[in-house]
Amino acid sequence: MKTIFIMVALSVPFFIMTVWAVVDAALKDFGTPVRKALWLIVAAVPYLGFVFYFAVGFRKGKKQVDLTLPLR
Repeated sequence: MKTIFIMVALSVPFFIMTVWAVVDAALKDFGTPVRKALWLIVAAVPYLGFVFYFAVGFRKGKKQVDLTLPLR
């Protein structure tokens, strides 16, 4: 039982960071749909994908402008 708890406790942070990387990649514009798809795949790789995405891909993407909000 203790081993299961340790495994879950170690896996949860990696899962949260992976989800965060995938959501961040989905919300950014990487220039072309192919680049975006590649960064989504990289971010979705368990355990190491989010590390590589945040080290390299995080700064390559640009935030997409939300045109649905009125300008002030």
